[in-house]
Amino acid sequence: MKHLKSLLGLAALTAVLGTSVVSSNVLAWGDSAGGRQTYTIDQINKGAIDNKIVLNSISDNPTVGNELYFVQARAESDSNNSWNANALTVEDGKTYVVRMYVHNNNRFGKDMVAKNVKASFIIPTNSAKELSINGVVSSSNATPSKVWDDVVFKSENTFHLEYISGTAHIGSNGKANGALSDKLVNGGTLIGYDALDGQIPGCFEYSAFISFKVKVVYDYDFTIEKKVRVIGGEENWFDEVRAKVGDTVEYKITYKNTSNSTEKDVQIIELLGSDLKYIAGTTKLYNSNHKNGITLSSDDLTKTGINIGDYAPGAGAVILFRAKVVDKNLGCGADNVLRSWTQGYIGKNNTMKQDYADVLVHPACPEKPVEPEKPPVEPETPPVLPETGPTAVAATVLGAGSLTTAAGAFITSRKKRF
Repeated sequence: MKHLKSLLGLAALTAVLGTSVVSSNVLAWGDSAGGRQTYTIDQINKGAIDNKIVLNSISDNPTVGNELYFVQARAESDSNNSWNANALTVEDGKTYVVRMYVHNNNRFGKDMVAKNVKASFIIPTNSAKELSINGVVSSSNATPSKVWDDVVFKSENTFHLEYISGTAHIGSNGKANGALSDKLVNGGTLIGYDALDGQIPGCFEYSAFISFKVKVVYDYDFTIEKKVRVIGGEENWFDEVRAKVGDTVEYKITYKNTSNSTEKDVQIIELLGSDLKYIAGTTKLYNSNHKNGITLSSDDLTKTGINIGDYAPGAGAVILFRAKVVDKNLGCGADNVLRSWTQGYIGKNNTMKQDYADVLVHPACPEKPVEPEKPPVEPETPPVLPETGPTAVAATVLGAGSLTTAAGAFITSRKKRF
């Protein structure tokens, strides 16, 4: 464990940090000198390092023990405040606090100030069953100029780590006591005592703790597949079927654990649209314990979801249920796509995967009623007009026309006589 840790040079550290997998036995503690000397408090009080700045090299520190192991971690919920400087077993969804101790070991206080002191953490970005978080402290006038240590997170399940933004913090007896930049986990940030100016005087009273929080997230690997068929139609399962209002459709949900670890408390929930109505009492579960299927007493599949149990690597389950096609919001004369989603959730972080199946419904538009043909309208006989106003004028015109016709007849008769 930590007493077996390798002492690496700066070049070796850089090479390892460039990879995605960080091993506890490879990084461990180290420094840019290839292995720094440690000192007891008594040796320092007798002047062992009076003429130089040395970081984190006291072997009998009453606060943290051996300062070579200056990176520690604990569960945020740990009421006993039990810091672990070696390795700890972590759980899905839990938050952990990681801290480093920073100490200028020189005994002459503000007369021997470490300058440009920078703290940084390296959080691995890969997934594994064992991950190491490495802490680095550097100073431009310290010997050696850079020191590092790590703490190991372990689990039976593959997991990754998620930094919780805004949790970087410095704790000291000086004015530099509070929030730090998130650069702490992204290249590093200056720390200090009276200010975040990179200056830390020597001796215990000027030491500081630098911390942040990280969340453990198990990498659940599983599949969710969904199919549908129309009851009374084909027996095969499809991604998409056609149905009519009033038809009953049946859905098939298949879950499979494709990881190398047991997946516990698998949750399945169904999201039906408004034009699909779940038929109560139709949810059936098939797995290794129920090979012939079991009808579930709960109808929570489409409400809060159902817990279908724990599944070993390679194991799985099938859920069947039925729904009726109804018309609450369908449009006519075109396909309505009734898409329903199934979601599977695992773990405290609710790792989710989903799939869907479609039911196509094409209601016909109602025909417009045909209006009966109307019989032809006979023209009305105009009434006898009174001989006043405009009507009288019309009669005068008619009278003039009659006279004109008579005159023409008279002229014609005269021509015939000659």
